[in-house]
Amino acid sequence: MADLATLISVDAVSLGVVADDWRAAVRAAGELLVDVGVTSPEYTDAMIATVEASGPYIVLTPGFALPHARPDDSVHRTGLSFARLAAPVEFGAGDNDPVTIVMALAAADSDQHRDALAALARVLADPGRRARLDTAGTPAEIMDVFSGPARASTAQPESVTVSDAPVAEQAPATPVTEDTVASKGRILTVCGNGVGTSIFLKDTLEQVLSAWGWAPYFSVEATDTISAKGKAKDVDLVLTSSAIADSLGDLGTPVQVIGDFTSKQEVDEALRRWYAV
Repeated sequence: MADLATLISVDAVSLGVVADDWRAAVRAAGELLVDVGVTSPEYTDAMIATVEASGPYIVLTPGFALPHARPDDSVHRTGLSFARLAAPVEFGAGDNDPVTIVMALAAADSDQHRDALAALARVLADPGRRARLDTAGTPAEIMDVFSGPARASTAQPESVTVSDAPVAEQAPATPVTEDTVASKGRILTVCGNGVGTSIFLKDTLEQVLSAWGWAPYFSVEATDTISAKGKAKDVDLVLTSSAIADSLGDLGTPVQVIGDFTSKQEVDEALRRWYAV
């Protein structure tokens, strides 16, 4: 199991990074990975090419981007970098723009980093810890956010209304239409490569299912766009970003677009639009 703090070193943290546009911001985060021996420069080029091909789906919550690319020979080991920009830049990500924090992810394989990314998703969803990422004055303080417990904050926590009634007391997990069918008990979360942002969304979705009491009856899989097209027929629902939804086209399975991948409220509302809850 990969711990979040083990995947990023203080030398891969930089504050006050100057970037004129999103490409420069991604390149700055990529150069941090190169500097600490996580990747070769070619990986940075691949991260930029991924956004050019698939859109700004890497901006997974307001102000935060997680550039990444598929594992290949340019990745020497799994790691993360952290670049906080001197001035925010636009990625073309709608309500999630502008971006002030760019964390580059390099995965040596498709599994090692999953627990760490789930932990990162929960850091970003915690108002107090997210505020500290925005205001910390030194790289050491940033590392403390990733390794330490949440601290008290005056920010209001996210208000989420989810049903915590027993499963038997809830409405069946089936869409309310004339052609109602039994649930397949599977949901996909999708991103361009299946190794980054889809894991964030998977973690948030699993938290909502757990709050509903549905977790024992559903499996959630984080996957990439190519695999999603083959797997879609076997799931109830696909959750993804607007950019990825456009690239997926018609899957023959409902697709729900999520703007903030760390928002339990938004995921809860998306599920309620489909299931009889």
